[in-house]
Amino acid sequence: MKPLRICLDARLPDATIGGGAKVVIGLATGFSKLTDGDEEYHFHTLADANDWISPYLKGPCRLFSGPSAPKNILRKRLARITWLKRGWHWASYPVMRLGFKPPVSDGKVEDAGFDLIHFTQQHAFLTSLPNIYQPHDLQHLHYPQIFSARERWRRAVLYRAFCQQAQMVVAMSQWGKQDLINHLRLPAEKIQVVPWGAWTDAPAPSPADLQRTQNKFQLPESFIFLPGQTWVHKNHIAVVQALKLLKETRGLKIPFVCSGQMNESFPKLQDSIQKLGMSDQVKFVGFVTELELESLYRLARALVFPTKFEGWGLPIMEAFHAGLPVICSDVTCLPAQAGDAALLCGPDDISKLSEHIFRVWTDATLRQDLIARGHDRVSQFSWDRTARIFRAHYRRLAQRHLSAEDQSLLTAPPLV
Repeated sequence: MKPLRICLDARLPDATIGGGAKVVIGLATGFSKLTDGDEEYHFHTLADANDWISPYLKGPCRLFSGPSAPKNILRKRLARITWLKRGWHWASYPVMRLGFKPPVSDGKVEDAGFDLIHFTQQHAFLTSLPNIYQPHDLQHLHYPQIFSARERWRRAVLYRAFCQQAQMVVAMSQWGKQDLINHLRLPAEKIQVVPWGAWTDAPAPSPADLQRTQNKFQLPESFIFLPGQTWVHKNHIAVVQALKLLKETRGLKIPFVCSGQMNESFPKLQDSIQKLGMSDQVKFVGFVTELELESLYRLARALVFPTKFEGWGLPIMEAFHAGLPVICSDVTCLPAQAGDAALLCGPDDISKLSEHIFRVWTDATLRQDLIARGHDRVSQFSWDRTARIFRAHYRRLAQRHLSAEDQSLLTAPPLV
């Protein structure tokens, strides 16, 4: 029998887009180790934007180049003007509703003879190939106020179309599965829970690497840390408010370091921080390399992740793996994901958040307990296991022979 040829959608411009790229890299590291089968994993990239994924494609993984990334320089420059961007979204919305349709395959993946395509991101296209669709979350339905009407309509049309055509829809948790059932009315049997892993192949920083990162960003000796783009729902401002409360009530001045792209929401966030009089305690270092990110995890005293909504909290797993105590919000899948290894609170409960920060900052015994619990929790997740679960589903959908391991993975209760 010929090898099972899987196409994985990796059409991302680069690794700076955050969690989406990390998912693809995680899958690549997992599939690269699966040399005990006859599958081939072809990562479908943009022709001129594959440097970010190529180093991770080993063993049965291959590169499959698609079209080049669009280069509309004028549009990109205009998009930087916030009021013009908002105006475009508002003005184009009625026209979009009249003629918008989901993108259709150009025929290249079909001609390549793939047996199945796995859409790893929310974007996809209509195809005659059997396919798996992975909508990371339905945030636009839970927090519509942070999306334009145009974007909400676009997501509503695309998500429904891609879920309907897919043979399998992926959720990362039981909470996510139920959310898809509730809002998209998908049959439960069509949705499979496949949790994301923890990237254990991340580079381990040396003492010299830690010092270089400390010097490069002029970091304080100790700090709390939040990685992620400055989207409103990431809730950076709640941490700032909690730190202001600690300074006023306990006289404690705790530095706060944030990494990730400073996107269109950053100016408003920066203005709020200045109005709170907290600019001297908050440092944004922007997008960092993977080695610098690992260094930040190890230099920090705690991860504080008060997000209002997540399909999956990648920073929680990264912090567990790096040996960093975690404080996170109690929304969506996060309580199940963190288990007993993190301190939880509501994303808007500033008083409780400040108390958690105070306890972790001042109590070394508590930090060691959380680190140990985090290590135990993260040991249950890996991209190797995630890749094996997906391989079992690929085989199932392609009606290939299922090994005893495949059957065990397909019938095991979800970890989250």
